[in-house]
Amino acid sequence: MLPTDTPNTAALGGSRWNTFPAAGTTLTARAFFTATEPLLQGVIDDNALTSADGEVLKDQIRATLALGTRETSLPLAIGPDSAPAARELGAQAETIGRQLASWATSALERLLTDRIPLPAGPLAVRSHCYGHLLTPPAADLLLGRRGGPVTMQLYNEWLHQIVLLRDALLPFTNWQDVPLRITPTGLRHTEPARDAFLTELLVRQIRHTSIVDFARTAVTGASGPAGYGFEADGGTALPAVLDRPPLTAPRHLLTWRPDPAAEDTVTYAADVRDYYAAPRTLVEDLPPVGTASGPFAARTVTGPVTDGTRTARIEVTHDGTTAHVDLGQALRGHRFAHRPDPAAGDTHSDAAPRTAAAWSALRAPGLVWTRAGEVTLDATGQDDLVVLALLGRLYPENVTLRPAGRSAARPAARTTSDGTGPSRLVALVDPPQAH
Repeated sequence: MLPTDTPNTAALGGSRWNTFPAAGTTLTARAFFTATEPLLQGVIDDNALTSADGEVLKDQIRATLALGTRETSLPLAIGPDSAPAARELGAQAETIGRQLASWATSALERLLTDRIPLPAGPLAVRSHCYGHLLTPPAADLLLGRRGGPVTMQLYNEWLHQIVLLRDALLPFTNWQDVPLRITPTGLRHTEPARDAFLTELLVRQIRHTSIVDFARTAVTGASGPAGYGFEADGGTALPAVLDRPPLTAPRHLLTWRPDPAAEDTVTYAADVRDYYAAPRTLVEDLPPVGTASGPFAARTVTGPVTDGTRTARIEVTHDGTTAHVDLGQALRGHRFAHRPDPAAGDTHSDAAPRTAAAWSALRAPGLVWTRAGEVTLDATGQDDLVVLALLGRLYPENVTLRPAGRSAARPAARTTSDGTGPSRLVALVDPPQAH
């Protein structure tokens, strides 16, 4: 139930269809969902719905938020050949959609018997048709003998706001904790950015920078420079791999991390935007294996803000010596690295691969690569951040991240037509169960 209105609080009804706080506020997913419930109450009241009718609307929201249905609001086909970003976002859509549908089911059951008061009278909401298909029973209920334009527009608005909510949360692993920017019209301010985001997702391999830009719009209400993450008032949104093992972490999803020190919106950008132009060092020119052993220590360090952007780096230390790796390049390396399918059978080669020292690679100038055959770098026993730093030092084409003791089926090497492309670099890491 809503709190009793006071003289300083506008009553629900007329054009006020939500319980959002003042403009410019932020709400988490659950709070936003709750604030839209007056629209559902208006549908129930205007149509005199019963429990049986509620089942029809429950089926409708499930169909709208699911993938692969006739009524889906996200026609994203996911398969084994789909790009990693599409698979990750598709899995997010399914997870978030199921939870929002569960909230809707509970809300409909409650509002049928414990209604929200609308003291200013019936809601009057003008909502366009946004192309969300209805199931035949829902169309009959909302547009048939008992329904009509008012009922349909109230339901259109509620359904569209929930779809906008689901989509705004897609980039985030911890989506229930993300503070979304809310205006008096809910999440409609995200529509232009959402259209661009979904268009790229559905028609091409979506870029990581596009995912970040849409996430920033959902949190701050504004776009910004291209980058791999951002900080805004109250927290940062950076790739999930920064607190998960690189072997299993999502490549493209972000995690929201509360940070009271964050105030202005700042974009995290790679130090070198075009890695093709970065200087390179051949593995053959590195010091031999055995120049360093044991675990290394690593931490992230952020740089100063310049024109709304900042860089960050990973500092890796060993025996009083420090290596520096750009965080943006490390995250790029993680996104690009091939990771063998854990379900694939193990195969072992009798050929002893060439090896190189991880510490030598971390200290190398530029990006490390080779054209003289496969090379293995042993990063077992190292912290996840050290592994990420190593990926940032390897030229990010033809790199494989593989658990030690296992040699999975190899993907086709990406080389140029004249054979001058990079040979494979394999970073050995601890198996997942070791973390």
